[in-house]
Amino acid sequence: MMKRIIKGLTCVALAVIITLAFTGCAKFNYITNGTIKAIHEIKSGAWKDAGTTPTETEAEEDKPVIDEFTEGTYGGIEFKSLEDVAKYYCETYNKTKAKKAKFKDEEGKTVEMYAFADEKKIEIKDILVEGNSNAVMNKLIPQLLGALYVPTVGGLPPCNAREPENDKDENGESLLACRITADDILAANVKDNGDGTITLTIQPKAVNMSRVGMDSQGKFFTSLNDIGAVVDAVDAFSWASGTTEENCKVNYKEGTAVVKIDTKTGEIVEADYTMIAFVNIQHASIAVVKDKSLSATVYYECHFPASKEFYDKVNVHPVE
Repeated sequence: MMKRIIKGLTCVALAVIITLAFTGCAKFNYITNGTIKAIHEIKSGAWKDAGTTPTETEAEEDKPVIDEFTEGTYGGIEFKSLEDVAKYYCETYNKTKAKKAKFKDEEGKTVEMYAFADEKKIEIKDILVEGNSNAVMNKLIPQLLGALYVPTVGGLPPCNAREPENDKDENGESLLACRITADDILAANVKDNGDGTITLTIQPKAVNMSRVGMDSQGKFFTSLNDIGAVVDAVDAFSWASGTTEENCKVNYKEGTAVVKIDTKTGEIVEADYTMIAFVNIQHASIAVVKDKSLSATVYYECHFPASKEFYDKVNVHPVE
């Protein structure tokens, strides 16, 4: 449950930063109550009910950023198509994510978590209000995000909880098993590392307002779900024209999963998941600020396995 709340608060953090970017620090008091309300809705699960159905962006906006697939045998494994890539990825994902281990949590209690754990980093860059950058906000945002978002370890994404029994989607279905098919993949390639491992690089198809486990992006990454619902929970926020669905877009595209697999064990031994979300908001009105636009890019990175330094940082440690 704790990981799910923390992941949800990432969405709240983004909503707070969006609001501050529009209004400026001097108007922080306008959003305080609305932000608290949003956080309570995240914790209660009420935010789920206000979601919109994710749709893929138009094909011309969704372009491969990785090398194309080449049929062949890599590390003794034959890949003839993207179907083979998806199938092998899921086999190794399922085997790796099934492993559990004992950890000491922040309170010193021994709990069972995913053995193959990650370290996380989230950044919000390229913030433009009405097409213009603001040096003060660009300096403040990393500090604000650091205060609002507190990472912890987790399993292979998508992952809503670091404890396997609690790792479920919004419908209560387990996220232990890979849900990816070839239809979710825009591009992929395979590399033989010459040391008994191969590396799969996969780029999922683009999605707007991705939901964890429910679409091409949400099957690869722990996406932010619907930030529109959280923005709506901020009382001072309104639209000069149009609806939240029309004005609040979060396009997930160009993100990649780079996964190194030991072909002998069939397990993932190292991985980097880089989710990229392009936020675009139009016709926003907050307090005395009317009909403004904003754009920003969110980078959410998960590296496996977690380092000792990260375990120390989040005060969660494997039991020896």
